[in-house]
Amino acid sequence: MSLLGERLHGDDTIVPILAKGKTIKGHIWTYVRDDRPFAGPAPPAALYYASRNRRQEHPESHLTGFTGILQADAYSGYNTLYDPTRVEGPVTSALCWAHARHPFFELADIATNARRGREATTISPIELEAVKRIDALFEIERAITGKSSGVRLQVRQEQSAALVADLEAWLRGERSRLSRSSALAKPIDYLLKRWNRFALFVGDRRICMTNNAAERALRGFALGRKSWLFAGSDRGAEPAAAMATIINTAKLNDIDPQAWLADVLARIAGISQNRLHELLPWDWKASRQAENV
Repeated sequence: MSLLGERLHGDDTIVPILAKGKTIKGHIWTYVRDDRPFAGPAPPAALYYASRNRRQEHPESHLTGFTGILQADAYSGYNTLYDPTRVEGPVTSALCWAHARHPFFELADIATNARRGREATTISPIELEAVKRIDALFEIERAITGKSSGVRLQVRQEQSAALVADLEAWLRGERSRLSRSSALAKPIDYLLKRWNRFALFVGDRRICMTNNAAERALRGFALGRKSWLFAGSDRGAEPAAAMATIINTAKLNDIDPQAWLADVLARIAGISQNRLHELLPWDWKASRQAENV
């Protein structure tokens, strides 16, 4: 699968790998291309890699030649991709508001209070206010998901921009009154120290507010850890990544992976190299739809 595209979602998760009688913390990395939220032209796809560790050399290698937008968490291993002196040009970093919102939600203890009902304790007003302000931005995003680029940008400029500016000013004001030891200082600093990368979505219709696309793509591995102990070796983890690429790319294109793969395996030996693109999920789906017209 090509990494050509304007924007990718990136993330990784731990996958235990058996090595010399013990398991090591291997990693599965994913990069998801999904232009559907901004009505882009590229078909969705998910690419997976396996590695024995989480060193920055892996995303550097995976994204060689890519110069678009990377939606990811604040993992420092991506930083060399954002370097302005990068030979092929820097990648643009866009961060995930869901990650930023989570600690405020936890500190406010909203979920616990919801279960307590009438016995709920008083929710911290600062944490609750932060959640409300971020949720207001998410509400706007839900209304424009899948809309055209022009509509997305217009709505963000007219509605989201002022909310983002107000949120920054409010956070800076609250932070100035907190001590370094305050539990609330850490999530506020996480946002403010990276504010430009969080606020980038306001002026770019391609950027999503969250990295949920990559997290969904890794859910199978996260759930799988409860069902199997480990990958038997590095050679076992790499085919698992390859199969995840095939299966999840098919699913993203609303294709039955088993039907598509069975047809590809039956036809691939007899098709010329210059027609191999016809077996890619999006072209395969288009040809099947044309046959059924």
